[in-house]
Amino acid sequence: MSIKASEEVLAGLDNWRGLPAKHQPEWPDGDAVDAVTAELREWPPLVFAGEADSLKEKLAAAGRGEAFLLQGGDCAETFAESTADHIRNKIRTILQMAAVLTYGASVPIVKMGRMAGQYAKPRSSTVETRDGVTLPAYLGDAVNGHAFTEAARRPDPRRLLTAYHHSATTINLIRAFTQGGYADLRLVHDWNRGFMSNPAYARYEVLAGEIDRAMRFMDAAGVDFDALKTVDFYSSHEALLLEYESAMTRIDSRTGNPYNTSAHFLWIGERTRQVDGAHVEMLARVRNPIGVKLGPTSTGADAIALMDKLNPDGEPGRLTFVTRMGAGRIRDNLPSLVEQVTADGRPVTWVCDPMHGNTITSASGYKTRELATILDEVHGFFEVHKALGTVPGGLHVELTGDDVTEVLGGSEEVDDAALAQRYETLVDPRLNHQQSLEMAFDVAEMLRGH
Repeated sequence: MSIKASEEVLAGLDNWRGLPAKHQPEWPDGDAVDAVTAELREWPPLVFAGEADSLKEKLAAAGRGEAFLLQGGDCAETFAESTADHIRNKIRTILQMAAVLTYGASVPIVKMGRMAGQYAKPRSSTVETRDGVTLPAYLGDAVNGHAFTEAARRPDPRRLLTAYHHSATTINLIRAFTQGGYADLRLVHDWNRGFMSNPAYARYEVLAGEIDRAMRFMDAAGVDFDALKTVDFYSSHEALLLEYESAMTRIDSRTGNPYNTSAHFLWIGERTRQVDGAHVEMLARVRNPIGVKLGPTSTGADAIALMDKLNPDGEPGRLTFVTRMGAGRIRDNLPSLVEQVTADGRPVTWVCDPMHGNTITSASGYKTRELATILDEVHGFFEVHKALGTVPGGLHVELTGDDVTEVLGGSEEVDDAALAQRYETLVDPRLNHQQSLEMAFDVAEMLRGH
């Protein structure tokens, strides 16, 4: 790329600044934001262009039905839970789910964590009131603190630097676990150690035994196991905080193209997907694979306009549509959307987010979801694609590797009274470890029958 062309690319990266930008923090000190982002621009990238390109190829395969995306992690990561144990447990859960899906449905699984950057969340209200006191809403650890005090809730741009550091350590741990032998398929029994009392774990142990027998057969046949010792595991988060994402956008020295180096995969949320808005403009300029959440009000015209902006040339794997309709609406709302996008001809990868459209408030006042309803939306997603002859390309879920009690149902029968036992999320409820495995077995059956 010529110097002039490179300068034009750099100039275009700031076009978002002149457009409407929803769900941005009201930073109290603009100079402090400028100082923080200037510092971030000098820090190393967290991911690399070649890794993002590799993921794009795998997402293209998922869009064709040659692979399946499994994307999972916290609704909102916290600095306090950015520990080796919490990160390992989430990785283990995703690896176990992937093993169930791979062995049960005989399809390669693209593994992606909703991790190493998911430190901000859009909220329905900019303020929160308790006992007559009104303070700014908690917007995620990258913006402010969760404690209900004036000092904690004041947006602090230096938290962006802390978010970078926690993202870096998380990515380092992900690489260590997935490249250092922990992800070896011959360890499927070890991943389940300590979790043997629940039906979901017992069912997993049976599957692990089948995998183990297959491994022994392959060993006897002289198969080289080197390829099974490591896995590719990608990072992702919602590209919400524009100043942070802008500071993490760099020009790849190999190609001269811009990449967002904060994660391999970025998505635009349902609340910020305005085609003439700042978030769409920003991600239109980078070469990462990207996603857009599409809720129940999304139309085919909306989707086509987003394709025109984000992937005008129809590059395979570039654009993923993540549908979040709600179990009661997906069978009615999704078909027209898929039909119009399919008729356009440009490829997209369809992924189901069965979490965000199914949030309820329990009788005891907890924000929760029901596993049966979550699975019903996934079933609806597969049914629509099967009826239309199109491809269900993946699953996007909020989960944790810990035994929390935040989602109702499952084989442990978490009920309203049980929610208080280990309700630990600061924003949205997550599937716990055993509920995540139950989902994997259910989805494997759907993939096998598709």
